[in-house]
Amino acid sequence: MDSIILLFLCLLIGFALQRTKIFPANSHQVLNQFVIYISLPALALFYIPKIEISSKLLFPLGIAWIGFLLSFLFFSALGSYFKWSRKLVGCLVLMGGLGNTAFVGFPVIEALYGKEGMETAIIVDQPGTFVVMATLGIIVASLYSRGTPNPKEIVSKIVLFPPFLAFFVAMLMNIFSTDFTESLQLVFQRLGSTVTPIALVAVGLQIKVQEKSRHWNFLALGLFFKLMITPAFFYVLYKIIFGINIQLYTNYS
Repeated sequence: MDSIILLFLCLLIGFALQRTKIFPANSHQVLNQFVIYISLPALALFYIPKIEISSKLLFPLGIAWIGFLLSFLFFSALGSYFKWSRKLVGCLVLMGGLGNTAFVGFPVIEALYGKEGMETAIIVDQPGTFVVMATLGIIVASLYSRGTPNPKEIVSKIVLFPPFLAFFVAMLMNIFSTDFTESLQLVFQRLGSTVTPIALVAVGLQIKVQEKSRHWNFLALGLFFKLMITPAFFYVLYKIIFGINIQLYTNYS
C-alpha cells in the first residue's frame, strides 16, 4: 500500500511543482537524465545477473514486439478505412504500440509485484520496448512523416543508450554466472530505488492538459486499444492458447 501511495504522491508533487513554478522550467529534463544515466543502469546491473534465463523470458519479451505489430495492423486498417492522414495513423501506431515501460512502468510494477516483477519488467523494457522504439518505432515515425530511416543512427541509439549498455554487461555476467560484490549490489539497489520517486516527479512536471484540443477522440481510441484490446489479445494468446500465468504480462501490456 505504501508503494501505491508513493506512486500517486510523486505524480502529485511533480504536477504541483509545475503549477507553482518553484523548479526551473527544464527540471524534468535533468530528472529524466538522472534516471536514464544512473537509476535505470543501476537496476539492470542489480537484477539481470540474478535472473534465471529460460525460454519463459520470450513471453514478456514478446509483449513489446507483438504489441507493436498488433498496433500497426489495427491502426493501419482503421486509417485506410476512414481515410485518415498518414501522420495521424503513424501517431496512433506509436501511441498504441509503445509504452513508457521504464519511467511509469517500473514504479507501478515494483509497487504491485516487488522484486520478481522488476526482473520481468527489465526484460520487457530493455530488449523489448526500448529496442522496438529505437528500430520499428523510428522506422514508422520516419515513413509516416515522409522521412527516411537512418540505419546507422538507429544502431547508434541502441548501442549507446546507457540502460541498454548496462543491460548488455549484466547479461554477460548472467551468462557467465557471476555477480558484483555484495557491497556493490547494495549500491546498485539503492541507486535503482530512485527510479520511482524521480521518474514520477519528472512525469508530473510534464503533465499538461489541453482542454481545447481537437484530438480527444483519437486519444480515447489509442487508450482503448492500449488498455483494453492489447491486454485482451495477450490474455487469449498467452493464457488460453499457451496456458501460462499472464497477470503480470497483461498489466504490463
